[in-house]
Amino acid sequence: MVTRESATTKESGDAGEARALAHLLGQGLTLVQRNYRVARGPGARGGEIDLILRERDGTLVFVEVRARRGPAHGGAAASVGATKRRSLVFAAQHFLRTQRTLPPCRFDVVAIDGERIEPRDGSRS
Repeated sequence: MVTRESATTKESGDAGEARALAHLLGQGLTLVQRNYRVARGPGARGGEIDLILRERDGTLVFVEVRARRGPAHGGAAASVGATKRRSLVFAAQHFLRTQRTLPPCRFDVVAIDGERIEPRDGSRS
């Protein structure tokens, strides 16, 4: 078990993603892929999509998960700036190239504000 004092940013981020995934699965979405990463080229940053899920109607949902302990700098949702949005679109375009037909798709942000997101035993929150 990780204590509140010893959780790293990565561990907290992973716990936030697990929590978001559990919520979305509970809403009837199905997981397609987690942490989809693509490189842009040598020395250039690519993009990452935290979660890719599918709605019952076939819509592909690209999800960015942001967790913040407090409201500093506008909170979790405000932390998805223009650079992050561009990298999400880049990664989504790359992922869509792997599909035989282009499904309807959308981008969602799961914002978790105001509480510490800590991993628990089994990395579930």
